[in-house]
Amino acid sequence: MSDTDGDDPTARQRRVWDSGAAHYDRQMAFYERIWFGGDRQWLGERVRGRVLEIAPGTGRNLPYYPAGVTLTGVELSPAMLAIARRRAADLGLDADLREGDAEHLPLPDASFDTVACALALCSIPDPAAAIREMRRVLVPGGRLLLVDHVASTWPPIHAAQWLLERWTIRSAGEYFTRRQLPLVEAAGFEIVAVERIKAGSIERVHARRPADG
Repeated sequence: MSDTDGDDPTARQRRVWDSGAAHYDRQMAFYERIWFGGDRQWLGERVRGRVLEIAPGTGRNLPYYPAGVTLTGVELSPAMLAIARRRAADLGLDADLREGDAEHLPLPDASFDTVACALALCSIPDPAAAIREMRRVLVPGGRLLLVDHVASTWPPIHAAQWLLERWTIRSAGEYFTRRQLPLVEAAGFEIVAVERIKAGSIERVHARRPADG
């Protein structure tokens, strides 16, 4: 049994990310070379206006945001957040990076033009709740941009993901066979574009909150 079994899932995830913050950048640099290449650039090219990033982690998306956007980030882990704030300062960015829970955003309704989330819904305990919150804080007509690893369309990789989950769900709360697109649709978003790459194991979703809702 894990020593986190029985804990509140959000509290457990905070501990997981706090404990991994120091080596997260080194680990992600490796995965970005072999698996996530181009995903952060994809996000940065599509954000507009007042931008909310959900779970910015150590701020690895910050270098890709264009000039002229107003950036807010909500991150669960204080240790990750401290690194993101240093990165923003090094880049000369005036970003409002604050601690908070994606499932209960400490933000008013209809206050952002874009909500972006990269490689985080795979480990948020209730991704459906987080997506509903993303919709709530978007203005009507606002855009949602998601990038994450999902269940592969190639059966051998899908099987390997399922096996890997037997360990990662218990140790880190991380899922490899989730898919966010059905949750986005269920939350009432209009789908603008969907792209699956890397044998279908990476999905990029561009959606829009309906202008009349």
